[in-house]
Amino acid sequence: MSRETAPWGLLHASLWRHAEFRQGARDMGAVTPGVLAWGLVTGVAMVKAGLPLSIALLMSLSVFAASAQLAALPLMLAGAPLWVVWVTALCVNLRFVIFSAQMRVHMMSLPLRWRLVAGYLSADITYVMMMQRHGASPPASPDNPAPLAYFAGLFSVNWAAWNVASLVGVLFAGTIPTQWGLGFAGTLALVGLLVSLTNDRATAVTAGLAGTAAVAAFGLPFKLNMMVAVASAVACGLLLDQLTATHRKAAASDVSAGP
Repeated sequence: MSRETAPWGLLHASLWRHAEFRQGARDMGAVTPGVLAWGLVTGVAMVKAGLPLSIALLMSLSVFAASAQLAALPLMLAGAPLWVVWVTALCVNLRFVIFSAQMRVHMMSLPLRWRLVAGYLSADITYVMMMQRHGASPPASPDNPAPLAYFAGLFSVNWAAWNVASLVGVLFAGTIPTQWGLGFAGTLALVGLLVSLTNDRATAVTAGLAGTAAVAAFGLPFKLNMMVAVASAVACGLLLDQLTATHRKAAASDVSAGP
């Protein structure tokens, strides 16, 4: 049976029964307060920006990309050409090209239709947690479903939490005070996640460089500072990995050479 016709995908029963699915759900549940805050902020922002309720509900359920939604909103309301809105959303989400390239080792075991679904369900937090736990794992396959089971646990909780919060924001935008500072609360929750994942010096240096690059490039159009930050972080991470590997190889050579 070919890979395209095999009964293997993100809804395969073995993934939902796997222990890694439950672990992924628990891990994502720990940062759900931040996801809920951002979803609520985005839902409120869409309605208070002037989008009709039906369009806000449709965008909430179909787009699943807070940064792109918030970047596109003012352009849509200002009557910008459709291509400008699309280019802006594309530039904001260019970071997912890098994310998907790193997750490719596990996703390539899926048929094309499920890889497309995985692309829609991927998010910044999903990618970070996936790489943290399974970045160095053997490629996922029907015989090794653990990475995809973990991914399924992550996106299930993340997608549900985001859409519930966003829909609440859309439906009750008129009763949710903007003074609550939900955007700031969501940012703090995401910063807390970042700090918890910074478990070595190389990661800390890479994260610091990404933040610096994002601030330095803040004036770029179409939110391109986010892409600059991601590219800087990837380049720094690859350089540090190579330097570490070279240092270890040199140290091993010195040990084998003896006194």
